[in-house]
Amino acid sequence: MANTFAPFGFAEAYRLGAAPNYQMQNRSIASGNGTAIYFGDPVVSLNTGYIAQATAGTTQIAGIFAGCEYMSVVQKKPVWSWYWPGSDAASDPMCKIISDPYMVFRAQGNAQITLAKVGGNMQFALGTGNTTTGQSGAYLDVSGTADITVTTLPFRIVGLVTDPPGGPGTDTTSAYNWAYVTFNWQDFRSTTGI
Repeated sequence: MANTFAPFGFAEAYRLGAAPNYQMQNRSIASGNGTAIYFGDPVVSLNTGYIAQATAGTTQIAGIFAGCEYMSVVQKKPVWSWYWPGSDAASDPMCKIISDPYMVFRAQGNAQITLAKVGGNMQFALGTGNTTTGQSGAYLDVSGTADITVTTLPFRIVGLVTDPPGGPGTDTTSAYNWAYVTFNWQDFRSTTGI
């Protein structure tokens, strides 16, 4: 069955060598940050101590965004949200990010991810997040085979998703299949500071 292009960001799958421990790191977003950050988006650490949505490139990422809480100006009460809408906070939102350097995520490619790319590094693209569900639209940006050797790309492919057979993203012979990735160029997997 052919795969359908329906990116969902970076979804927790398992931890290298162990079961997921689901520990997340508390970070802050500047209340003036007008860029939406969706559940499953890669984020970066800023030199101000805040985090922001990552942009594609040879970017050292901090982790994967997993929701936030803030005092809503409109609702006049604390709000928990799967995504940061980019406004409506009376003060800096507190957010959760998955920053465990051994966490493995499922993500969809925008083309076929072949078995030959396993063990190589991969770029991402942000896509379009969903304001109704808060879900990310990020995906793996599958380009030429030369890219898998760039050491400063943010993710490393550790396997292809094949289970359950016939499930979404499991057709490894066609475009838009899913892969398992872990961090490659990340705050806790790099000797470079922010």
